[in-house]
Amino acid sequence: MINEFELSDDTPVYVISVAAQLSGLHPQTLRAYDRMGLVCPGRAPGRGRRYSLRDILVLREVQRLSQEEGVNLSGVKRILALEDEERRSRLRLAEMQAEIVRLRAELESTRAVAARLAGLLRNSGGGGALVPVRSGPAGRTGVARAAPSAHVPPAPSAPAAASGNVPPTASGNVPPEGTPAGGQVPAEIGKEAGDG
Repeated sequence: MINEFELSDDTPVYVISVAAQLSGLHPQTLRAYDRMGLVCPGRAPGRGRRYSLRDILVLREVQRLSQEEGVNLSGVKRILALEDEERRSRLRLAEMQAEIVRLRAELESTRAVAARLAGLLRNSGGGGALVPVRSGPAGRTGVARAAPSAHVPPAPSAPAAASGNVPPTASGNVPPEGTPAGGQVPAEIGKEAGDG
């Protein structure tokens, strides 16, 4: 369980006077940096500025770049933006690497289950064959058991044939009138049709 009173580096807790002391800057300088967008602290309910530990570290970096390195404030702002972008990219990369590790473990688990099922099927002697099945655009393959035989629909009953509701033949054509329910022409009729 996470302690609700636990503070992170991004928790805004320091008032401007404390942040100024910790960063070695004057409070007016912190206000100016806030207006310029260099370091934008959080706000308390009464609209007072509240700085986090990360804000204080950024303020120290601003001080170092401007005083020791001689970088102007617009350059400092650009450097801070690039550093923030790089930090976010590293976080995204770490998340993607963790996701790759998770997916690899899931793939290995799935392969182990598939191998075990294939072994069980081979040992059972069920007679069905395993066939690869493709699903989706990603081309993931699975295994399905082939059907032992095709399903043939039953012939219609005599009342259905008498009422004229005869289903189409295997070729998709409706048989001629007088054809029995099975859809096959008796040999005598076939001979007569052939003799004519």
